[in-house]
Amino acid sequence: MNILILGAAGMVGRRLTKKLIADGALGGTAINRITTFDVFPSEIHSDTIRIEDIAGDIADPTTIESLIADRPDVIFHLAAIVSGEAEADFDKGYRINLDGTRLLFETIRQQKDYRPRVVFTSSIAVFGAPFEDKISDTFLSAPMTSYGTQKAIGELLLNDYSRRGFFDGIGIRLPTIVVRPGKPNKAASGFFSGIIREPLAGLEAILPVDDSVRHWLASPDAAVGFLLHAATMDLAPVGPRRCLNMPGICLSVGEMIEGLRAVAGDEVVARIKRQPDETIRTIVSGWAEDFDPARAIELGFTADADFQSIVRAHIRDTQAGKKA
Repeated sequence: MNILILGAAGMVGRRLTKKLIADGALGGTAINRITTFDVFPSEIHSDTIRIEDIAGDIADPTTIESLIADRPDVIFHLAAIVSGEAEADFDKGYRINLDGTRLLFETIRQQKDYRPRVVFTSSIAVFGAPFEDKISDTFLSAPMTSYGTQKAIGELLLNDYSRRGFFDGIGIRLPTIVVRPGKPNKAASGFFSGIIREPLAGLEAILPVDDSVRHWLASPDAAVGFLLHAATMDLAPVGPRRCLNMPGICLSVGEMIEGLRAVAGDEVVARIKRQPDETIRTIVSGWAEDFDPARAIELGFTADADFQSIVRAHIRDTQAGKKA
């Protein structure tokens, strides 16, 4: 099996690549090649699977043509400009998140007798206020950010190209992924990880929103599980609506902090400093808080047990990284 991962140098992309290497197979079929692609190399190596590590621009036709020419069996499309950056740089957001996605889909279409599985990572940002108490897959897609708009258009394209038989696509709307390791990025949702990651590392964390803000969360491990299941599942039961809300946990910021306290104690929680940021608060206020993932659960997707297990998993991964 030949696999292409776009956005492979990001946190989820790297974790997905390492999981595929460790498993050595996908859906019972041995993996003989993985092509990793991003704006910079992922620098992941394997002694058992051929890894092609390529850096480039997803909105460049020549680059995408060369990636698709090898006819990967499964394409994971994770490449995107994150929410805060897409809002700050209108042109860049549309070029990468929309033009890059359309170019990918169109390049696949131009191939003869080729119908790969395409897994597209969308976002809960495709929905906009006013919200219902729980957002289902059938709720109106009316995003209130440029990032959400770009993802919503990508979903429509995926549905149409799949309907026409150009590829076998599925879109998964990821919750906000917590806890992201490494340094903060430009995502508006970055503080959800920051208020856990930095205090556990002995650093001060800035909380730009009120404790009452609620959000839909999932762990990095859960995100990889979603991607793997999407790549191997039978899509016949999904029908023509190919984009699904992924399972998650609905928590307020205050509940997250108490979950951190239960695992790590008061001294760690004391490192969280409240510093309101009106720009972040405005973006977050346009996000839905709670979701109904019944359709995804029926189709075999599974979520984290609770938030404390997410915190413990981050501590485990951090300790493993230090040992490595």
